[in-house]
Amino acid sequence: MILSPIDNERLPAVLDRFAAALGEDGEPRMVFQRIAARHDAARARTDTAARHHGEALDVLGGLGMALQRGAPSLDFSWNGHVVRCDTEAYVLLHEAAHFQLAAPARRRCIDFGLGPGPETGDRATAARAARLAGLALEREEAMASLLGILWEVELRHPALASFLDQNWLEGAERPAAAAHFRKVLAALKAGGFVTADGRPTRRLRDERDPVEAH
Repeated sequence: MILSPIDNERLPAVLDRFAAALGEDGEPRMVFQRIAARHDAARARTDTAARHHGEALDVLGGLGMALQRGAPSLDFSWNGHVVRCDTEAYVLLHEAAHFQLAAPARRRCIDFGLGPGPETGDRATAARAARLAGLALEREEAMASLLGILWEVELRHPALASFLDQNWLEGAERPAAAAHFRKVLAALKAGGFVTADGRPTRRLRDERDPVEAH
């Protein structure tokens, strides 16, 4: 949910302010410009949306994620073994990012041990399966958000729509918003999940969670 909606007339100016806040920091600014390349932040529809859905499923399959028909509202987005695939392409790419970023043990947990997501149907069971909390949870959610968006960029999907939906432009005029973007992007690079120029890799995390995360 967008905290502070930005109409199409204001959007170019907001994007310019965020770019200016990034300063001359070359790589983050270049990655942001790829996200914001299309100022039309509308979601794809009809045949285009269907094509994007198929491309997202190809990414999931390439990462080794098994697919199951039906919407996440039936139970879970990810039950530890299969992903519910009757949802939008950008949601599927977000799940792919979570699959990459989850510690190996949590890759076998309902909703990656993060608690219920926005589309989870069986919220009580997903909450009981949670294994991560606090700052560790916030960090992984932010990384999954940006990695999913960068998958959208890679596939030429409307990544800017997700950038807005997931509130990356909230407070765009303040240094903290740009600093958060740089920090999360740096964490993805350090983990090998994106290349130096922000293109997603197919790396799956192999490090365990810290003991305190369990």
